[in-house]
Amino acid sequence: MSQDHAVHAPGQVAGGWRPGDPAAGRQFAELGELPLERGGSLPDTTIAYETWGRPNAARDNAVLICHALTGDAHVVGPAGPGQPTPGWWDGLIPAYLDPTDWYVVAANVLGGCQGSTGPSSTAPDGRAWGSRFPAITIRDQVAAEAALADALGIDRWAAVIGGSMGGMRAIEWPLLYPDRVATAVVLASTGYASAEQIAWCAPQLAAIEADPHWHGGDYYGTGEAPLAGLGIARRIAHVTYRSEYELAIRFGRTPQGDGRFAVESYLDHHAAKLAARFDPGSYVVLTRAMNSHDIGRDRGGQHEALRGLRSRLVVAAVDSDRLYPPRLSAELVDAHPAAGPLHLVKSPYGHDGFLIEVDQVGQLVADVLH
Repeated sequence: MSQDHAVHAPGQVAGGWRPGDPAAGRQFAELGELPLERGGSLPDTTIAYETWGRPNAARDNAVLICHALTGDAHVVGPAGPGQPTPGWWDGLIPAYLDPTDWYVVAANVLGGCQGSTGPSSTAPDGRAWGSRFPAITIRDQVAAEAALADALGIDRWAAVIGGSMGGMRAIEWPLLYPDRVATAVVLASTGYASAEQIAWCAPQLAAIEADPHWHGGDYYGTGEAPLAGLGIARRIAHVTYRSEYELAIRFGRTPQGDGRFAVESYLDHHAAKLAARFDPGSYVVLTRAMNSHDIGRDRGGQHEALRGLRSRLVVAAVDSDRLYPPRLSAELVDAHPAAGPLHLVKSPYGHDGFLIEVDQVGQLVADVLH
C-alpha cells in the first residue's frame, strides 16, 4: 500500500496530527480531568476544535457540528500545512449556515487523532497512551464536548448537528444535557448500534489487530504502524458507505491494465488515503465507541429514553443507505412522534449521501434554524 508520509511529523509512521505539526485552523481547549462512563477518568484532556463566526450578545446563536468516524473539526476550508484534507462538508458553510448569523463550532472527537486526546497522545508518564487508552463511549465523547462548551462559555446550543457517528452524539446531547440543546439534527444515524453494524465493525477491528505491526496497540515509537490492517478496515467500511447501485453504475466489471478491477483500485485508493492521515489506534477506539452506542442503555430502552426529551428532534435518513438504513431512523421518530416526519435525503450514493447531497442536507439545516 502506498502512503503519503508528507502529512506526517518527522519520524511519524501513522497518520494524524501531533504536537509540533502546524496548527492550521485548530484551536485547543485544555479540559483537565474527564470522568468516564465506565469508571475512572482521563487526565489532562485536550480537545481540538475550529470555529466560524462569533457568539452574539445573548450567546444563543451557537451551533455544534459533530463529525463522523474518520472526520475531524475541519468542516470547511482548504487543505494545507498541518491539515491534510479539505473540509469534509464544504458547501454547508456559508451557503446554509452563515457565520454572520451563527457561531459554528466543530470539535475533533475524544479518542481522535487530529489534536484531541486519543491513543496516540502523550500520557502523564511521557509515553503514548497506546493500549492503555481507556475504553470510551459516545456519552464520554459528548461529555468532552460539553466541557468544551463550558470553556467557550456556551450554555446552550441552538442546534447540535451530526451524521453517522456524529448523529450518535447529536442524539445523546439532549439526553445527557436536556437544558443545553434547543434542536438536535440526526442525519443517517440511529438510536443504537445494530447487530449488523457491529458485525461490519468486527472484521475491521480484526484486520487492524491482526496486523503484525499492531504490537497490541503499542506501536507508537516503534517505527511501525498497522497500516495494512487499517487499509483493509477502510476497504470493508467503504463498501458499506456506498450503495450497490452506485458501485454498479460507476464501476461495473471494468478491468484495469494492472489486473485489478476498477472497483478494487477505487478501494485501494481510499485505503491509502486514510492510512496517510488517520491513526489506526484511533480507528479502533472510535469504532468500539460506536459499538457502545445505545440511547436506551440504563434508561429503560429507546422509547423510555426519548419520552421526556425536551429538545426538538429532527431526523433524516438517506434513502439508499444500507449501513444505517432508513428503518432505524424511522424507529427514532416512532419512539418520539414529535420529531416527525422522517426526512429522506434522496441519493444514489448510499450512506455517504449525507455528505455528498450538501444542498438537500443544507436546506434542511437552514429550515431548522430559521
